Amino acid sequence: MSDLAHERQILTPGQLNALARDLLEDAFPLVWIEGEISNLSRPASGHLYFSLKDERAQVRCALFRNKALLLRFRPADGQRVLARGRLTLYEPRGDCQLVLDHMEEAGEGALRRAFEELKARLAAEGLFDAARKRPLPRFVRRLGILTSPHGAAVRDVLSVLGRRFPLIEAEILPVPVQGTSAAAEIAAMLRRAYASGRHDALLLTRGGGSLEDLWCFNDEALARLIVESPVPLVSAVGHEIDVTLADFAADLRAPTPSAAAELLAPDRGELLAALAAQRRRLDSAFARLHRGLAQRADRAWLRLRAVSPQQRVARSRQRLGDLDHRLRLVARHLIERSEGRLAAAAARLRLIARRLIERSQGRLATAAARLRAVHPRRRLQDSRERLRRLRERQQFLLARRLEQQALRLAGLARALEATSPLATLARGYVILRDRDSGALLRLAGEATPGRRVRAQFADGQRHLTVDDRQDD
Repeated sequence: MSDLAHERQILTPGQLNALARDLLEDAFPLVWIEGEISNLSRPASGHLYFSLKDERAQVRCALFRNKALLLRFRPADGQRVLARGRLTLYEPRGDCQLVLDHMEEAGEGALRRAFEELKARLAAEGLFDAARKRPLPRFVRRLGILTSPHGAAVRDVLSVLGRRFPLIEAEILPVPVQGTSAAAEIAAMLRRAYASGRHDALLLTRGGGSLEDLWCFNDEALARLIVESPVPLVSAVGHEIDVTLADFAADLRAPTPSAAAELLAPDRGELLAALAAQRRRLDSAFARLHRGLAQRADRAWLRLRAVSPQQRVARSRQRLGDLDHRLRLVARHLIERSEGRLAAAAARLRLIARRLIERSQGRLATAAARLRAVHPRRRLQDSRERLRRLRERQQFLLARRLEQQALRLAGLARALEATSPLATLARGYVILRDRDSGALLRLAGEATPGRRVRAQFADGQRHLTVDDRQDD
């Protein structure tokens, strides 16, 4: 009897079900199944138990709590779904069932798979590479908005643009944003916008909706056309959780239409604050420049008043007294012509004259020594002739040097006259000073009503009193 039982390999129900479970799990990989939900059960554990059926059969399914929490819809009897799971056997009852790890609505699931396949293929071609995407212009002058003219999205965009930067010229390019012909009409409008060359940037937008509602923005031809845009293109399709191929193909994806408008329009308040800061810096720089020029003019005026050309000429005449009569006549003539121009170059002229005189005196001393050493009359005559030529050369060099210095003094005098405050007064400007303190008035706010001031004109001064009127 024992041998017979051994030959028959008698199994218990539990052993049989365990073997059957192992065979099922080893034989069947992860499978996808589509069917209609029936006999849905929701126990307190949070697990879901139901059957998936079609017109021919049904299969028991289990979706445990940790996976059920990830569902994006609420299952119900009669609902058609697409599920993924592993086939197994529930040993206590011997029931064959699917343990699911994912489930989605059947219609959306098919669209989702088509979306993922097309997205992967276009990404492999490099259409979505970040390196080809262009930054938005800092200031958009004319914006083309491709959307439904009657939707909430266009109202949100125009409201944000008007609040942030009303200078943007927003041009509505009306297109349908839902339906079978929407993709083709959006593409046609994009081509017209590209050809017009009117826009600095384009915005493709609509409000939220289901995957079916947004499906026109997943059109392959439309995605390729968006990549060819000659100007930066922003996509703001649906809500933040909605993603379409147009979002990937665009240069920038915004989570909502309002967010897209904020990205395209600078903040008016920030720009006004920046301009005010720039104005303050410019005013400060101008004030510093004005003070510097005024101080330079004051110092130049003081130097001009402190220098006496007659004194310098007198000293020059005294030091050049040892030159011969011709040299004195030439020097006096040049000095009389340029008395007002010798102030800056007098010291250099005196140094040159002193060197020439010392050189001439040295040559004269050498010639005299030679004459004393050699008495023949011929040698004496040759020495005198040589001395005469040296004197002529000396006089010629000194005259040329004085002419050069006179020309340089003329240039310096013209430069000084160009920066003189008297020249500024001659052009019609007036310098105002407080009559009592002599302080210079630089700002209009310092001229308070009733204040007594002294006005310096080009030809004289006048005493004035500020009245209490203020003209804008």
